[in-house]
Order: sequence, then C-alpha cells, then structure tokens
Amino acid sequence: MTQTWECAEQHIVLVGMMGAGKSSVGRVLAQRLGRELLDSDEMIERRSGRTVREIWNEKGEPAFRALETEVLDEALASDEPSVIAAAGGVVLSPANRTLLADSDAHVVWLLADVDLLLDRVRNGMHRPLLDDDPETTLRAMFESREHLYKQVADAIVSVDHRSINEVAGAVLRCCA
Repeated sequence: MTQTWECAEQHIVLVGMMGAGKSSVGRVLAQRLGRELLDSDEMIERRSGRTVREIWNEKGEPAFRALETEVLDEALASDEPSVIAAAGGVVLSPANRTLLADSDAHVVWLLADVDLLLDRVRNGMHRPLLDDDPETTLRAMFESREHLYKQVADAIVSVDHRSINEVAGAVLRCCA
C-alpha cells in the first residue's frame, strides 16, 4: 500500500546508531511509499567493491568516512525522492551535517536504548568498531553522538519496544 503525505517530494533520511534498525525500517518505508531505498553501507560496498570491514581493515576509518560523505551527497542529490538509510557515523562529519541541513530531506533519528543496540549488534561481523569491547564502545559512541543526532534530526522516533512496522508507521506520522 502506497501512502501519500505532505513530504511527498522530500527524501527521508534515517539516522541513528548501528543496530537502531535504519536498514530494516528503511526497507519497509521504501515499500510502503513506492520509493527506492538507498542504504549508505550498501552503496559504499558497491562503489568500492569491498565490504565495510575490508575498507576499514585495508584503508582505515578516514577512507570509509570519505566514501560515506560521497554516497550521502549522491543520495541527497537524487531528484527522485527516496528513503536513505545513513551509516551510523554519518553525523560525525561536519560536512555530512551540513549536507543534511542544506538538503530539503526530512531527517529522522531512530533512537534506541543502548542495551537494545547491544542485543542487536552483538554478532555483527561487519561492525569493525565493536571488535574489542562492544558494550563499552557502543555506550561511548552513543554518548559522543547523541547531541549530533539531535542536531540533524527533524524528528525523533523511539524504536524501543516497537516492531519494524510500528517504527515505520511512527516515521510516516512524524513526516506527515
């Protein structure tokens, strides 16, 4: 079922920590709205021919972050409204925050409790930042990024105790 709404000509950008459900919710939103899902991690992997982990291991974080900016800029520049599932660290770059602010996209922060995030990402082999001490790292990441997510978000949707479909519905309501 396709839904029409006031932001019909805007991209919807989902931001949030790894494990918040950006890709999963993005797929549901894209299907409901009849839009393409642009997942930044998938775009980076297609562009580079490497997995996220391979990029981190071979080229390092700066190379990954540069690709992250390239694909965000490309996605936001698209004339066709889409759903964009942005990488968790997209807000770390001032350039990315400017891209989001200068676009007419509707940016939604999918907010999740850190304990929920830990449950979701514990076995994620593609998450190189969590290799050493997932819990401490994830908690520190949340604390350092929380104000950045707030800075870029037009709306905040809690994912705690909600199904993917419920979160997608909440995103649609806040964008209407």
